[in-house]
Amino acid sequence: MSSVRTLPTSAQVVNLGLPAFTDAVLAQGAEALQVDWTIPAGGDPASVAALTTLYGTRSVAIDEANAEIVRILDRGVPFLTGVAPAREVVPGMGERMLLHSGPPIAYADVCDPMRRSMRAAVVAEGWAIDVEGADKLLARGEITLDAANDHSTVVPMVTALGPTTPMWIADNTDAGTRGFAPVNQGPGDVAWFGRESQAAIDRLVFLRDVVQPRFSRIIDQVGPIDIMSLAGQGVQMGDDVHLRTQATTNLLIRNLLPAIAGLGNDPESLAMSRFLATSHLFFLTIAMAGAKSLTLAAEKVTGGTVVTTMARNGTTFGVKIAGSDTWHICDAPPVGNALYYSGYTEADAARDVGDSAVLELVGLGGAAAAGSPAVAGFLGGSMDDAARATREMRRICLAESTRFKLPTMDFSGTPVGVDVRKIIETGVRPKVTTGVLHVSSGAGQIGAGVATAPIEGFTAALITLADSGPA
Repeated sequence: MSSVRTLPTSAQVVNLGLPAFTDAVLAQGAEALQVDWTIPAGGDPASVAALTTLYGTRSVAIDEANAEIVRILDRGVPFLTGVAPAREVVPGMGERMLLHSGPPIAYADVCDPMRRSMRAAVVAEGWAIDVEGADKLLARGEITLDAANDHSTVVPMVTALGPTTPMWIADNTDAGTRGFAPVNQGPGDVAWFGRESQAAIDRLVFLRDVVQPRFSRIIDQVGPIDIMSLAGQGVQMGDDVHLRTQATTNLLIRNLLPAIAGLGNDPESLAMSRFLATSHLFFLTIAMAGAKSLTLAAEKVTGGTVVTTMARNGTTFGVKIAGSDTWHICDAPPVGNALYYSGYTEADAARDVGDSAVLELVGLGGAAAAGSPAVAGFLGGSMDDAARATREMRRICLAESTRFKLPTMDFSGTPVGVDVRKIIETGVRPKVTTGVLHVSSGAGQIGAGVATAPIEGFTAALITLADSGPA
């Protein structure tokens, strides 16, 4: 007995292929859903093979390791406990050494603004009487250069720190790790922006001789200070705690104000107060030290795929994965979506530089863009553009922060736990909010923008991970 079959009179289509198929269905009045899908890793055979390995039989162990790494990054509580000269606290700091941002690099390959900062630091240390003499010492290799990240330290922009540089100390006591970052040099004619003028050198001496001893007394009186608690409040007040830290800096200074006032009205204390009043990025390096103490703890966990270092020196960009000391290095990217000071264009811009991308790895910076109107200006100008940047970061992260909440996104947490597998799988790369320095003139900062991390370092890290264990 045969049955009569009738064709459907309507269709609902889900299309995973070319969008033209969806368009054709819609044009005929039917329902269609276009799935945003691309070939993983762009179809690169080596990357696809590595993803197959890391998402395959090893995924259970990887997921367990990653869960612990995310817990550390999200739940660790670093405290600001003091400030001291680098030679007293930074592991492996030599008496004739400069630490710099990004991967290790020889002086011959150092970008122009970082060279200027190094020369200013050499003069401030008293190793040379002028920048010309400093350049000769550096060129002859008489001063050891090394990556700050390899000494539990992170530095912003082209900062070069010597043994007398005042360093913030961030103690993550539960994990037994300690991160360091230099006291922020403030705005204007300063070495961390690639200046080597007498004013830039004087600022380094001022921080060492005036700010450090006074802040040491202040923190002894007021501290320890919960770094990420202040950062969490700052995020809800419009900071990304990277490109913009003004709200968080204000919170810090408010908490310290009684101790600052107690220093007295001597000329040096008044000079420090004037410096603080103009240093809207003062909290930046405190946050960086705290973030470094968290990533150092995460690095102790083996078997995961979470990124624990993204650092740039203006020439190269370096990546490290939890559980490994290996640098995966490629060319430093340009800074895109930049707003330039009057008279400057992208032709004047140096490549991306600094260790401050450590903040993106703990849920700040580009991950918190959706909550910062100031950052939105660099991402297209609207809060929708800023929200899109945060949503993109979520595609490559494993979790949402439990402490950095975005009022503009129904108080959801910022993305945390950058997974190298997801970066390669989706092609979405971390975005880093940052300043822009002049490439060659020594003019210093000429704007600010957003750098997109290059894919090559992550690809190398992924393939190394896949080759390092059983298939």
